[in-house]
Amino acid sequence: MKRCRFMNWMGAAGLAASCNPTLAARFKRPNLLIIQTDEHNFRTLGCYRETLSEDQAFMWGPAVVETPHIDRIAHEGALCTSFYATTPVCSPSRGSFVSGQYPQNTPVVTNNIAMSDDVITFAQILKDNGYSTGYSGKWHLDHGKPAWQPERTFGFDDNRFMFNRGHWKLLEDTPDGPRVGQKKGKNSYGVIGDEKTFTTDWLANKAVEFITTNKNKPFCYMVSIPDPHGPDSSREPYASMYKDQEYTRPKSASKANKGIPTWGKMGKAGFGQSKYYGMVKCIDDNVGKIIAHLEKTALMDHTIVIFTSDHGDLRGEHARANKGVPYEGSAKVAFLMRWPEKIKAGTIINESLGCHDFLPTILNLMDVPTAGKEEGRDASALFTTGKAPADWKDITFFRGTGGKGMEWLAAVSDRYKIIYSVENEPWLFDLKTDPDEMVNQFSNPEYREIVRTMSSELITYGNQFDDPRAKDPKVAGELQHSVANLGV
Repeated sequence: MKRCRFMNWMGAAGLAASCNPTLAARFKRPNLLIIQTDEHNFRTLGCYRETLSEDQAFMWGPAVVETPHIDRIAHEGALCTSFYATTPVCSPSRGSFVSGQYPQNTPVVTNNIAMSDDVITFAQILKDNGYSTGYSGKWHLDHGKPAWQPERTFGFDDNRFMFNRGHWKLLEDTPDGPRVGQKKGKNSYGVIGDEKTFTTDWLANKAVEFITTNKNKPFCYMVSIPDPHGPDSSREPYASMYKDQEYTRPKSASKANKGIPTWGKMGKAGFGQSKYYGMVKCIDDNVGKIIAHLEKTALMDHTIVIFTSDHGDLRGEHARANKGVPYEGSAKVAFLMRWPEKIKAGTIINESLGCHDFLPTILNLMDVPTAGKEEGRDASALFTTGKAPADWKDITFFRGTGGKGMEWLAAVSDRYKIIYSVENEPWLFDLKTDPDEMVNQFSNPEYREIVRTMSSELITYGNQFDDPRAKDPKVAGELQHSVANLGV
């Protein structure tokens, strides 16, 4: 809807709101809509390619997928260039996002750990402040598979279409409630839906239905789309839309394995993108459908629209697939926010942020007090002014899941990333000079002050937020040595 038409409509609605408490509440407080994808590489979005050098934007060659609807959120709002999963796997990242706490304190440090009853989510806080709340899609913070409509709602009142686990490709409504597509009487990833039952479409339709039902009162809704996580499959026409494209091998996939830490060892993954791109294109079209409905209901400019993911997917970088490691393709995710009332179109935020920063940031933007349990930072000034506060530190902390090779702890700024590991020597990447993350600068004298500063911040983080990884004898000793001896 054009701005002038929207303003005219708002004028008329304002008169009605003056004598209607429901409408008055609707226009006084913004709605919140969160669209979250799963295992989504940020380079597949056009708005992120616009921020990157050519070799980074076209990691797999010139064949790309276009994402105009997701890009619109960025172009008309804010884009974060350095937003990280607090742990780059599903459950810990999601737990941090909804709680504003670090994984060790939710205590979801790896997949398939249930979130504590004590956690207070942003949805619970908004519900307590009069919002209608809902959630559809993958949850991954309780027990069971698929486990529809978990008993513990964590403030998401309408959770009829929330399921705990699974990357099913067909969901459908039945008289007994929603169910997963089946093959030979069993839930199956191999059953592909159509434009109504394919999971991405089905969940987008649930978001549209919730908006319609709650359009006359403030609402908070989160739709969690399981794609583009594997299995790499989609419905037609997306399944074959990119089948004729050709892709190149990422530069990092050709490096030697010698000297590489356990967490970064080379794999044997391919880098074909056609099916993955099909899933991304289907997501983008459904984002467009949701946006179109917000415009149809005159709610677009009165709704904070957020697009993000729980973690990335390496897609052949370092010859690896999936996630779980501190490399950019695994740990860095898209984060976009559109709200014209407070966020200027085209805002670019380069300071590093983590998904644990979401709760305090969004609640401050919405003028809603937090419960005081958050451990993330209020980054609202970055979105409203485009500038960091005077006392802001450009550093974010994230961690591995544990287990062999994954006991690492990292800190990252817009330019530098330092990783300490229980098993390996420390690593430092200069993301400006080495965006493919192939060179360890930790022992380079030119980076001594960077090592010292980031290590000092990691010690402070470990003490403040009780991270056992920072207190591991090997890691703690190396951190202290780095601070005392400038990293050498």
